[in-house]
Parts: sequence; structure tokens; C-alpha cells
Amino acid sequence: MPRMEDLLPPPARVYVAGHRGLVGSAVVRRLTADGYEVLTRTRTELDLRDPAATAAFLRDARPDAVVLAAARVGGIMANSTYPVQFLEDNLRIQLSVISGAYSAGVRRLLFLGSSCIYPRLAPQPIREESLLTGPLEPTNQPYALAKIAGIVQVQSYRRQYDASYVCAMPTNLYGPGDNFDPESSHVLPALVRRFHEARRDGLEEVVLWGSGTPRREFLHVDDLAAACVTLLRRYDGSLPVNVGCGEDLTIRELARIVGEVVGYEGRITFDTTKPDGTPRKLLDVSLMTELGWRPRIALRKGIASTYASWREAEESGAAASRPLVEAQ
Repeated sequence: MPRMEDLLPPPARVYVAGHRGLVGSAVVRRLTADGYEVLTRTRTELDLRDPAATAAFLRDARPDAVVLAAARVGGIMANSTYPVQFLEDNLRIQLSVISGAYSAGVRRLLFLGSSCIYPRLAPQPIREESLLTGPLEPTNQPYALAKIAGIVQVQSYRRQYDASYVCAMPTNLYGPGDNFDPESSHVLPALVRRFHEARRDGLEEVVLWGSGTPRREFLHVDDLAAACVTLLRRYDGSLPVNVGCGEDLTIRELARIVGEVVGYEGRITFDTTKPDGTPRKLLDVSLMTELGWRPRIALRKGIASTYASWREAEESGAAASRPLVEAQ
């Protein structure tokens, strides 16, 4: 429920786990801009899958809050190729960070899940209460189960120890710092790269996976970062909170927009022998709206800025290929 008092006013100290990823880097930018003191550690400095090392760091650092954005993530191909890592790495990270935070006396924690936790055929738009009411999408089940375990862990700490820990369930995200690797990226950055290379190489046709009919919702990661700060400051409930824009479009429509932004003028066709994934995944964002948050970045504008950011990174050599996205 919304709170009148500020649960985490600046300049509180916030440890952001996963600060080099898409979500974590955006959260760091927002927290810094809002006057918070941000703590980070790279994977070489701290492996979050190591519970003893994680607990020791949190005891020494004594942050006021933790944002758990570290995760093993990827698209359909990566989930299908590395189910063990998507399950085990995420479980280890969550167990280490959440239990370590509580043992260190951290008073606020925000766990970042994913909209893939909801049943494959959940009623649309999906409400938070739909969790665990039906079968999951098979193509990302290991990842979804790990994230569900994280939610239950947070809820258990709330129930047993009265910990002020909360969960956010973002929709499909994109933005600067996204993963554009052709084997492990999510749909939007994968489309950006495919159309960019097709335009560069003068291809007359781009063939995409699936039928193009599934509907998806997309949120710029900077809008998510603003939502995370809102949750840290104003929310203290057991329900995971959906974070999305409340609107969706088909993959075919998304491909057309990305093609236009990138400047690709060839044909776009679909290989229906490839999997579609969940038919629709639109979140009900009523609870987040009640907290006073609304997204500000329109999809086309956000895609254009993301494309420009990626091209700049490519040209400078800063864009790395990530066949299996690092967990931290």
C-alpha cells in the first residue's frame, strides 16, 4: 500500500547488486541523481553466488538498502541453451543477497523479478494476484522458477521477521547498456541489431522467429529506475508490484517500428517453425500508478535513443559480445 512517510529519504546508502547490467546501471544513475550514496562491487570483487563473501561484505558495508538487480538473463535461445545456469545462478544470487542483507541488519530491500513469473495463459492484463495460478511458459521456466523463489523468499522474510523487503516485477525492458548479442539478447535489442546489419549489408529481406503475432509490452529502463526509487520510498507490502507502461503491441508491429528507426527498407518475414513464446504478456500497473509513478519515455523515442547509444558503443569498441550474460 502507498505510504505517506518517506521510507528511504536521501542521502541513504544503497547497495546496487548488478550495477553493470541494464537495470542496475539505470538504478545507479537514478539514485545518484536523487542524492543517494550508491555502493557497488564488480564480480571480481564479490561473487554474489558466494553466501559467506556476500554476507561479510554487507556486514562491513552496512547499507541502508539493497537493490537486487543482479541476475542471469537472456532471450529464448539463451534460456533454452543454458537452463541450469539460469536456474542455479539466480537461486544462488538471491539466497546469498537476501539472507545476507537480513543478517547484516539492512532495513530495506528491493528484489527485481520479471513478468515471466506469471502463468503462460494468465488473464490480461496480468494482476499481481495471478502469481502461481497456472503453468509457466516452457521456454523460460527455469529462470521463472528461480525468480518465483526469490519472491517467496522476500515474502517469507516479511512474514517471519517483519523485514521491510519488497518485490518489483518489470515488464520487457530496453535501453542503454542492453545486451545486443545475437545469441542471448531479448527481442527488442535483437531486432535493432538485425535491422542495423541488414541495412548495412544491403539485405532485401530479414527473417524473424515465430509468427509475429505475440503481444509484448516494453518499458524503458530509465522509467523502471524511477519506479524502483518510488518503491523504496513509498511501498511496504507483500504483493510483488508490476512495473510496465500498460500498453502492448505485436512483435510484427514492433519489428516495423524498429525497422523504421534503424532505416531498413527491405522485407520483413516470419519463420513460423520457430517458437513464439507466451502469446501475450501485458501487466496491470494499477498498484504502481497508485504510488504516483508513470512512465515518461515513449517507445519510438526510446528505441531511437537506444539505437544511438548502441551505435556509439560499437564505434568506440565499448560494446561487448555476451553469449551468456554475466550475472553481476
